[in-house]
Amino acid sequence: MSGAAAPASRPLPLVIVGASYAGTQLADSLRRLGYDAPIIMLGDEAHAPYQRPPLSKGLLNGKSSVESLALKGPDYFREQDIELRLGTRAVALDPGHRTLTLADGSLLPYGELALATGARCRPLPLPGANLAGIYPLRTLDDALALDAALSQAHRACIIGGGFIGLEAAAALTGRGLAVTLVETHPQLLSRSLPTPMARYLEQKQRDNGVDIRLGQGVRQLRGAGGRVTGVELNDGTVLACDLVVLGNGVQPNDELARQAGIACDNGILTDAFGRTDAPHVYAIGDVANTLQPDRPGLPRHLRLESIQAANDGARAAASALAGNPEPYTGAPWFWSDQFALKLQMAGLALPGDETVIRGDRESDRFSVFYLRHGRIAAAHSVNRPGEHMLSRKLIGAAVAATPALLRDETFDLKQLLASG
Repeated sequence: MSGAAAPASRPLPLVIVGASYAGTQLADSLRRLGYDAPIIMLGDEAHAPYQRPPLSKGLLNGKSSVESLALKGPDYFREQDIELRLGTRAVALDPGHRTLTLADGSLLPYGELALATGARCRPLPLPGANLAGIYPLRTLDDALALDAALSQAHRACIIGGGFIGLEAAAALTGRGLAVTLVETHPQLLSRSLPTPMARYLEQKQRDNGVDIRLGQGVRQLRGAGGRVTGVELNDGTVLACDLVVLGNGVQPNDELARQAGIACDNGILTDAFGRTDAPHVYAIGDVANTLQPDRPGLPRHLRLESIQAANDGARAAASALAGNPEPYTGAPWFWSDQFALKLQMAGLALPGDETVIRGDRESDRFSVFYLRHGRIAAAHSVNRPGEHMLSRKLIGAAVAATPALLRDETFDLKQLLASG
């Protein structure tokens, strides 16, 4: 008499380290592609995956609620058979044995692994950096703590003139605080924007009451009674304040990969599908330094800190994991909200690009196109969302154009797509 057949054992899970945009997009894309292996997502925060851009925009100015930040509905993970483990941190990775060590000492085996660990605020190695009243702005808890402090604050100092710093300056000014922003470089957004666009945003910040100090480093943070009372600059100037926001940049959370011997350089190095040099280990999102399509003048590997890059990189990784690799080849894009301005960026502008302005800068509704070898390589649009969406297509198709056509607002740019 023969016995019943033993049930087939389930395959080892795909483990996603990071309950982030990239991690959530990867899991969602895989389920849509029919991937039926178990998926476990580890998040070291107590919160289910949430949107990060509103933390420095809508949440601080009251236009977004905490509830509206959720990336997925409360039943999504259960319905998609995705095991979400919150408050769980991975502390070690063994690619040879395909195991993760968790903070509680337990081992978690995996069949495939995706590192979506993101980035964290850079430390501020200065005297006084541990005083109360100093706030990073990266996580939901960071934003909630800052939001709670605003009702008792009057003067804020923001350290760092990148997008987070400028968005925070706009939000805090709108909440009635006097805001001073300090930037070490002689230009705001020196890593992100060409000088003319950076100067335009600087002037708009000043016009709205933000006191901007360029080319100034911070020597120390002063305090009394354990709380911050001022920021001392390198030239000895002391900026009185009762609240400090750190906008001095981020660094990738690539420690798990580095300790496991996986190649890293400003993040975890991957191919176009998020594959690292360790078998069965992927990296996606802000932590990944990913191979890019070959574009003249641009490096082949880039670590792009944007929702678009996280989502598109996750989709590419999902296609590889599902057995039908399809790299993402679209133009990078990003946006920033400051006061009444919506700045939307597509492509990556380089020094030497020919600059063409379409529209009137004084009206705060215009686009700047960047031509490289006669083709549209990048575009920055202010309060022109339709033109931004079109520019992404033009850049992706490497469309040729002349400055005269781009400047002419009577010319329909869609015709450039038709002409190739």
